[in-house]
Amino acid sequence: MNVIVRVDSSLEIGTGHVMRCLSIAEGLQENGVNVEFICREFRGNLIEKIQSRGFKVFVLNACRKNIHDDKISHAHWLGASQLDDARECIEILKYIQPEWLIVDHYGIGGDWHRKLNIHCDKLMVIDDLADRDYQCDLLLDQTFGRKEEDYKTLVPDSCELLLGSQFAILRPEFLKWRQYSLERRSKPEFKKLLINMGGVDSENVTEEIISELTKCHLPSEIEIIIVMGESSPHLERVKARINDLPYKVEIKVNVDNMAEIMAKSDIAIGASGASTWERCFLGLPSIQIVVADNQTDIAKLLANKNAIRVLKCIGQLKSVLEEADEWMENTTNIATQILDGMGTGRVVNKIVDKKL
Repeated sequence: MNVIVRVDSSLEIGTGHVMRCLSIAEGLQENGVNVEFICREFRGNLIEKIQSRGFKVFVLNACRKNIHDDKISHAHWLGASQLDDARECIEILKYIQPEWLIVDHYGIGGDWHRKLNIHCDKLMVIDDLADRDYQCDLLLDQTFGRKEEDYKTLVPDSCELLLGSQFAILRPEFLKWRQYSLERRSKPEFKKLLINMGGVDSENVTEEIISELTKCHLPSEIEIIIVMGESSPHLERVKARINDLPYKVEIKVNVDNMAEIMAKSDIAIGASGASTWERCFLGLPSIQIVVADNQTDIAKLLANKNAIRVLKCIGQLKSVLEEADEWMENTTNIATQILDGMGTGRVVNKIVDKKL
């Protein structure tokens, strides 16, 4: 079986779309499926990372255009018109003749799908927005609390929907570290703080967090770990700012053991994106900051369940951290119930048509 994945990463798009597609691709590969990627060569892309995992990447030139499309709010993320991008991809699909085409891109909608779905047996869309037309056979939205009616008028009647956190995509390493992570939280202590605002952090929220931490009264022996991507445009600024903190601070770049780092941390500060599911699965008490419009609803929903803490403004960080002992244990207990970590397997089995 041949599968093609159309996905992009950049300083604006971030890295989350590629990372979840890689998890699915590796699961498919373990089932004997040949997986290849199509990616546009934007600044801050993860093409080399995909290739380092053993996958072939068909690279599209980054001929960035100011695209406006009334039907697609993120059309400018594509860097080309729906028609131009579709034409480039069709030439690749004619050569590969894939059974499945998987699309994970907020900048792609139904017009693109219609042009491509005649060049593959089945088309799958990965999405979180439910904000446009989708012409696909299978749609995955791992958002906690997502309902069928959110997509009812947006997909064909024949489209199968995989909705909710039971389908959350996690890498296998997270399953390996879950038991260790939960056991060490039976008696929670606040000794290690993890800060990870994504692989890019284009808005430099990490530096804002550091500034706020200078006002906090935290245990003197606390360790702070900051995880950033090599392509982050503010990496050097953050490196310079950590000297302002009176704590032991370490910056890690392009890590490949994120599950271990999370499992050994006591509290995390992060964005309300895909890493939400990783932190919940490991029971890691989390303080989240909404950095994109599509993160607002999920952050509010999880906060209302006390599965996370959400900052309405960065100025709230001091009080939330200094009161950590009051909420850490309860947050862990609730967060671990959000998902069971088997989502990747469920999605892979659906694609290869295995019985669950």
